Amino acid sequence: MSAVDKLKIKLFADGANIDEILALYQNPKIMGFTTNPTLMRKAGISDYIGFAKDILDKIKDKPISFEVFADEFDEMERQAEIINSWAENVYVKIPITNTKSESSLELIKKLSHDGVKLNITAILTKEQVRGVHESLNPDVPSIVSVFAGRIADTGVDPVPFMKDCAEILSSNKNAELLWASPRELLNIFQADECGSHIITATPDVLKKLELVGKDLQEYSLDTVKMFYDDASSAGYTI
Repeated sequence: MSAVDKLKIKLFADGANIDEILALYQNPKIMGFTTNPTLMRKAGISDYIGFAKDILDKIKDKPISFEVFADEFDEMERQAEIINSWAENVYVKIPITNTKSESSLELIKKLSHDGVKLNITAILTKEQVRGVHESLNPDVPSIVSVFAGRIADTGVDPVPFMKDCAEILSSNKNAELLWASPRELLNIFQADECGSHIITATPDVLKKLELVGKDLQEYSLDTVKMFYDDASSAGYTI
């Protein structure tokens, strides 16, 4: 059994390129999908509903998260109800606060207790995780997305942080901890080790799964050849 096959964590793909999404859908190791307005904008998506329904028409058996984009909570709620109506495999992404730093916990509690499957996003503190844990309906599936990559960007080791988050959520059997914003393939193994249930990664990170177990001597030679070929193609002289 390979190191990848031993992973307990679910691999989700994060992106908004429909061709990449559908290609990854064919990979049995990819268990779900996430996207957000920033990724959609970068991919040139102009029709939010059309994009979402196009994907959902083709992917019916794996969870997919779509995010609200309002800043007022009543409008967030309206958007959440519409997104929730699209399909059974949809999770509605709700940011932990709005842009005014006002907590979304009341809305999270209301939607979760109304039976809406949520993906609470942009979480970066344990206090936020505790608040979400207290707000969620334990009978309704939910995803708690902690941006471990951004935590690491600040110089904080995300592994013990995520272990603490897993412990906070441990009494809610329907809440899955998601390691968000990974920066490298190693993060998949770290997330698995620290008890995260899901990691969502962009296709460029997921592609590196092909490198797991690669002989490092061989990889060294590949690197030397790459430098040589690039220098030759550029026609450099000294």
